[in-house]
Amino acid sequence: MKKIYKVATRSSPLAMKQAEIAVEYFSSRIENCGFEILPFKTLGDKKLEWSLEREGGKGLFTKELEDALLSGEADFAVHSAKDMPTSCPEGLSLAAFLPRDDCRDVLIRRTGAEIKTIATASPRRRAQLKKFFPDAQWAQIRGNVETRLLKIREGLAEATMLSAAGLDRLCIKDFEGLSFERLDVSKFVPAAGQGVIAIECRADDAEFFGKFSDQKTALAVGLEREFLAALGGGCQAAFGANFDGKAMRIFHEKTGFLQFDFSGLAPEKMREKVREIAAKILKK
Repeated sequence: MKKIYKVATRSSPLAMKQAEIAVEYFSSRIENCGFEILPFKTLGDKKLEWSLEREGGKGLFTKELEDALLSGEADFAVHSAKDMPTSCPEGLSLAAFLPRDDCRDVLIRRTGAEIKTIATASPRRRAQLKKFFPDAQWAQIRGNVETRLLKIREGLAEATMLSAAGLDRLCIKDFEGLSFERLDVSKFVPAAGQGVIAIECRADDAEFFGKFSDQKTALAVGLEREFLAALGGGCQAAFGANFDGKAMRIFHEKTGFLQFDFSGLAPEKMREKVREIAAKILKK
């Protein structure tokens, strides 16, 4: 009998696209199955007037999806890994990761305009942008990708930032009146998990879905999230972490940009080194 998997996701255009990508991924790996996508509006989606930095808290973009998993309404949930808290609720597991897409941040500016104000809700992006635009003023911006692009074109600010992966998944290569610049990770460190679609499920199903996880991506995201957890941060933390298979790049307001060579280390040694780095930063 054909099994139908119910897939929980946020209802934004990008989240829906990511759910479709996940369905395509599993469709080619799990035999005799079908999928039903269940869109949810999370608290973070509903409260567009909120400053995420002020409100903080775990689960602003995940709780409704996780409730659907715990109740049995959904079989797995699709998330942007960078939006995930560093721990899952009891009974749930972050079980699998799809292969990583472009993890870079994209600086988006109104064509021809001098950058005086930058709109971003991310402390991490703001902290790093200050290196390039020390005199800039700051504005908050919320909404889906196209809404943000329209707000910049219409004058909310001269610039903002979005993830390259999100733009690529939505097939947005350009936008009238705006210019796009992808920033190299050696100059601008992404958020932990950026560019990765993550699969969360009930703990009893973690072994099954874990079989389909991309192992290279799982190691990288695991190390990045280990650093985040060791510093006690979440998706609204003012630091970044990115592992490319050999080098771990970190940004923290106390230290600026740091890079560490992990070549030749076993995974457990990598995790130990990440914890050591975080401990040294906390002592500063």
